[in-house]
Amino acid sequence: MTVPRARRVEVPQSLRKTEEFTDPHYASAYAIAVDDAHSRTPEQWARAAIEEAPAALRFFLRFGWTKVLGLRMGPKSGSAEHVLGWRITDSGPNALTMDGHSGLFSAYNVVLTEDSTLVWATAQHFKGRGAGLLWGLARPVHQIAVPYLLRRSCKARQRAAGRAAG
Repeated sequence: MTVPRARRVEVPQSLRKTEEFTDPHYASAYAIAVDDAHSRTPEQWARAAIEEAPAALRFFLRFGWTKVLGLRMGPKSGSAEHVLGWRITDSGPNALTMDGHSGLFSAYNVVLTEDSTLVWATAQHFKGRGAGLLWGLARPVHQIAVPYLLRRSCKARQRAAGRAAG
């Protein structure tokens, strides 16, 4: 069975009411169909997407987050309170919220499981001069990386399920 591509979708209505997604300077959401999105918690999906990415990609992402965007990140691994440095601010059965901050940005990532769909939504709030220009440089990477990471984590889950069944 092939894994569909993640596609850009509207930010879910349930998120538009949250503080993180109220009047952001940038917001996006990507969704991918998953047979049973609830087979993992949103935190497990987030960890699979970014912590289990290839080492070179993890390095590239962390470099961009910390050195380009200046986000203050937590530990890369081994932390129950962070996912590849993103601080977990809220975790429930259907949603995980992570954040990162700098002098220029407040950045939020939310992973949602909705029936047979996995959604990754991002909001950026600009705080300083130059934030829009800097995000303009990073945005294309974000728009390629998130769908890729979602699809990759779904493929890995599918392979693991096939090995367990076979």
